[in-house]
Parts: sequence; structure tokens; C-alpha cells
Amino acid sequence: MKKDIYQTIKSPHLTEKVTDLMNQSNQYAFKVDISSTKREIKKAVESYFSVKVERVRVLKVKGKTKRSRYRVKKRPDWKKAYVRLAQGQSIEVGKE
Repeated sequence: MKKDIYQTIKSPHLTEKVTDLMNQSNQYAFKVDISSTKREIKKAVESYFSVKVERVRVLKVKGKTKRSRYRVKKRPDWKKAYVRLAQGQSIEVGKE
């Protein structure tokens, strides 16, 4: 099944750890569709941002269980992708 790049990449994932990775090793993190593969993520990032991707690492994040007064709720699971770009390339993420 062929997906649109806008369905594959949901949003950038910005944390302190990711900011350090951006500065040190040219890696960026994105929240992606739960059924996306590494190849789909690589193609989506390359075509959307016009950059060369060297490596993609993917991990699934389990949703947390939250307790309220009357029941237990579960947040949905989601997938995170760490993308390493080629030397000398960058993406403007989260800068307004």
C-alpha cells in the first residue's frame, strides 16, 4: 500500500534530547504513522524536506495508562523515527 508523505510524517518530535542530537549528530525525530516502514519514512522525509537521509531508526512508544476516579484509560501507542541526515544538510524544524 502506497501512502502519501503527509500521512507518513505526522509531526516533528522536539525534546531536549532531540535538540542535543540535532546539534551533535545531525539527527531529527518525527512522530510517524504506526504502520509506516523505514523505507516509507526515508522517502517521505527526503521528498518533503529535499534532503538526503543516511539512516532511519524506528521505535514504538507504548501509550501510558492513566487512572481517573472512575476508570482506567489508556493513551494510544505511537511510533517515533530518528532520522540522520547527510553531512552538511539540515532541516528547519520548530523555528518560527
